[in-house]
This record gives sequence, C-alpha cells and structure tokens, in this order.
Amino acid sequence: MLNILSGIISEAVAPFTVDYLVVAGGGSGGSSVISGGGGAGGARCTVDSTGGGGALETAFTLTVGTSYSVTIGGGGAAAVGSFISGNQGANSTFHTMTSTGGGKGAAYTKNDAGSGGSGGGANGDDTVSYTGGAASPSGQGRAGGNGQAGTPFRGGGGGGAGTVGVNGSSGGNGGNAISTSISGISPSPNYAGGGGRGWTGQSGSSGTGGSGIGGNGGTATAAATAGTVNTGSGGGGGGDTGYTTSGAGGSGVVILRYPAARTISFGGGVTGTESAASGGYKRATITAATAGTVSWS
Repeated sequence: MLNILSGIISEAVAPFTVDYLVVAGGGSGGSSVISGGGGAGGARCTVDSTGGGGALETAFTLTVGTSYSVTIGGGGAAAVGSFISGNQGANSTFHTMTSTGGGKGAAYTKNDAGSGGSGGGANGDDTVSYTGGAASPSGQGRAGGNGQAGTPFRGGGGGGAGTVGVNGSSGGNGGNAISTSISGISPSPNYAGGGGRGWTGQSGSSGTGGSGIGGNGGTATAAATAGTVNTGSGGGGGGDTGYTTSGAGGSGVVILRYPAARTISFGGGVTGTESAASGGYKRATITAATAGTVSWS
C-alpha cells in the first residue's frame, strides 16, 4: 500500500517538459518619407523554427507548484513629427529565456537604424547608403535592410525573424516572419515580421510588411500601419505630409506547450488562456504580463 501511495505522489510532482515560443515587441518605423521600417522582435522557439535560422532552443524541465516569471514586451511607440527615428521594442521573457526587442527604423538624416532581435531599416540619403540595424544578439532574427543613396533615395525594410529586411534599392519590404505549430493552430501562424519602409517622396513606392503581419509603410495618401499585436512585428515607416507618423511595433507573445495532465495558473497581472488538451498537450497563450508569474498543478 505504501509503495502504491508513494508512486502516486511521485507522479504528481514529477518534472515535466515545457516547449515555448518567446517573441519580443517589434520596433516602430521612422517618421516621414525616406524612413526605414521597424525591426521585428526576437523570436526564440523550441518547435519547428526559431528566429535567425539557428538551431532550435532547448525545452525547459519544470516542476509542479513552482512559480516561473513571464513578461510580454510592448511594441515601440509610433514616431510622431517630421523626420523622427522610431522606437525600440521591449524584451519578452519566460523563466530564464529572453527575447530582445526589435530595432527602430531610422528617419531621414538620422542614420541610426537600431539593432535588436531583428534590426531596423536604414534611412535613405543623398550620398551615403547607410546600413540597416544588426540582429543582436544573434540567433533571434535578421538584420534590417540598407538605405539607398542618390536620386531617388530610399529607406530599407525592417528585418524579420525569418529573413533580412529588403534593401531600399530592391523595394524596402519588411523581412519575412517565422511560423511554428507550437500553438496547435492549423495552418501554423506567423510571428515577427519586419516593417516596410516609408514612402520615398520621389519615384518608387513604400514597402509592405513582412508575411502580412509587419506594418506597411505610409504613402502620400495613406498612413503607415502598425505591426500586428501579439506577433512582435515591426511597424511601417512614415509617409508624406499629413501621413508622417510611423507605424507602431506590435507587442510580443509567449506560447507554452506542456503535457495534457498539467494545468497552468496565471499570476496577477498576467493575461493568458489555456487550450483544451489535444494530441497529448495543452497550450497556454500569454498576451500581456509585466513581471508576472505562471505555475502548474
């Protein structure tokens, strides 16, 4: 009898494996024409693919009844005014894993595309082809696109988790996202697309956001759009007079996959949902958290 009871207790508290996707907030694009798109937030995942094309991350082995920290990074705020550089996205975390916020898109004459999970796009310039922001640290996303010098001069697209931002000379679209099946949704959703460049103000168009979730660049008649919320995507660069404000970066997200026998609890300040069991797993999607915690029973 004692052995049977001991086995039940051991099973109840046995460590279990948690797969994760941790996506940081995307950067915003630079304001006004000739600006770069915002870079996507870093994306780190244990299932299917991870940002930057590197090896998959390693799943965590966790224990019942222990609290684990979680933070969802916000997207960079839109840049408002004439020729204002974008804003960096904020980091997202789960337990000991951190994904880095996306880099800001540069504004004309500022030449300051931000590094981040994915880099922001560079601005265009009369004489110098500036370089897009770097993906730093590596292994979370891709670099932003370079600006184009001369006439016309054009900004570059923000980097995505999957591909680099497109250079100004080649259209300035945002870099593509990654997709993963960790959520159990079919088809697998995309995460962390780059923002498109702002309108050139001359010949040529603005850039489109990566994988349909990055923000589009503004034009002479339409405002830039934001990166999609809870995908960590970059915002588009600004447009012409009346539409100079850039697109904000999209907020990040954390998705957790764990054995169906476990049930998650969300601590104060954490907004999340738990799916029904499917294929031997449950999934938790956390869309907002500031220094929050989760635990399992």
